[in-house]
Amino acid sequence: MTIVQSIILGIVQGLTELLPISSSAHLFLIPWALNWNIPEYFDVALHFGTLLAIGIFFFKDWIQLIVGGYKQVVKKEKSTEGRMFWYIVIATIPGGAIGFLLDHFAQDLLTRPLIIGIALIVMGIILYIVDKNSKNETKYENMTFKQTFLIGLSQALAFIPGVSRSGVTMTTGRLMGVDRESAAKYSFMLSAPIVLAATVYKFKDFVFNIPFFVGVLVSFLVGIVVIKFLLQYLKKGSFKGFAIYRVIIGIAVIIFYFVR
Repeated sequence: MTIVQSIILGIVQGLTELLPISSSAHLFLIPWALNWNIPEYFDVALHFGTLLAIGIFFFKDWIQLIVGGYKQVVKKEKSTEGRMFWYIVIATIPGGAIGFLLDHFAQDLLTRPLIIGIALIVMGIILYIVDKNSKNETKYENMTFKQTFLIGLSQALAFIPGVSRSGVTMTTGRLMGVDRESAAKYSFMLSAPIVLAATVYKFKDFVFNIPFFVGVLVSFLVGIVVIKFLLQYLKKGSFKGFAIYRVIIGIAVIIFYFVR
C-alpha cells in the first residue's frame, strides 16, 4: 500500500463517512475498480480518523453528556445531557449487536459490487422521499427515547455496504420528524461508540506504518471540515443532492460491474 493510496482513501473516508453516501461502499469500490490491494484493517483505521473528528468537533458536547450521564445515575440529577447520554448508550446496543452478527456471518455475501450498487440506489430513493415529506418537528435536545432507540436500531442496516450508517440514521430521524441538522448531529454522536468498539476489536491487526498514520490524519482533517459543512448546510438545505448522487453512483457501479 502506498502513501498516495492512503491519502486518497483518507479523503474518501472523511467525505463519505459523515455524508449520507456510504463510506463502506466507496472504500470497497475504489480499490476494486483500480485493482488496489488494501489491507482489511485499513477500513477500520480510516474510520478511527473520522471518529477522532467527531470527538474533537463535539468535545464539549461529549464532556457534558458524560458528566450528565454520571450525575443522573449517581446523584439522581436529571438533565438534557444526562438523558441524551443514556439514550445514546441504549440505542447503540441493539444496532451494534445485530450489525456485529451481520458483519461476522454475512459480510462476504454482502460485499459485492452489484449489491452495493443496488443499496446505493434504493437508499438514495428512500432518503429523498422521506426527507421531502417529513416535518421539522423535533430538535436534538427534545428527541424522545422512541426516536433515539429506533434510529440506533436502524444502524444495523449500515453493515450492508452502500446503505450508509449516516444515511440510514439520518433517514430514520427524518422519518420521525427530527429536523435535518439535529438528525445529522445525533447520527454523528451515535456512530462514535460502535466505531470505537470496532477500532478496539481490530486494534491487534493494525500495522502502524506511514500509510496508516497518513490515512488516519487525512480522514480526521477532512472529517472536521465535512462535519462543519454539513451542519451549516442542513440549516437551510436538504438531502436531495446526496440522494441524487447515490442513485447516479449506484447506476454507474452496476453498469461498470456488467461491462467489466
